[in-house]
Order: sequence, then structure tokens, then C-alpha cells
Amino acid sequence: MNRIIAGVVLGVSALVATTAASAHVDVALGVEVPGIAYAAPAPEYVAPPPPVAYAPPPPPVMMAYRSDDDWRARRWREHERREHEWREHEWHERGWDH
Repeated sequence: MNRIIAGVVLGVSALVATTAASAHVDVALGVEVPGIAYAAPAPEYVAPPPPVAYAPPPPPVMMAYRSDDDWRARRWREHERREHEWREHEWHERGWDH
């Protein structure tokens, strides 16, 4: 085992010595491992938000609600008015209004 390692080291050193001696050639060894490549994410350009504009709130809307639109409400008011008139009539008849 030691002979193999010594032979590999001697062969690599001889290769490096001969290539370095001839015309200044550089020798580089690259080892790639698949799946470990890193790439920087692409830059994201985001527009700045629009300036904040403050305005007074809109005026309130007043809705007029009439319950006259309901026939039941009209009928009930008429009933109450007649009952009130009848009660007053009874008071006058019995003399309780004095």
C-alpha cells in the first residue's frame, strides 16, 4: 500500500515539475460534486410605496327613515289615535276631566 502511495506522489511531482519547467503552464485540478452548486438569487427591484396622503373624512350621510312606508305601522297608529280619542271621550262623559 505504501508503494502505491509513494508511486502516485512521485508521478504527480514529476508531472508538475515537467509542466512547470515548460513555458510556465499552470496545472489545476477541479472536483465537482453534483447538487452543491450555489448561485446568488436574482435581485428584486421593488417600487417604493406611494406617499401617504391624509384627507378629512367625508361628511356623514343622513338618511331620513320614515316608518310611514309600512301599512302595518300606519294601521297601528290609526288604531292608537282612535283608542286615545275614545278614552278622552269616556273621561269627559264621566266627568273625570275636572
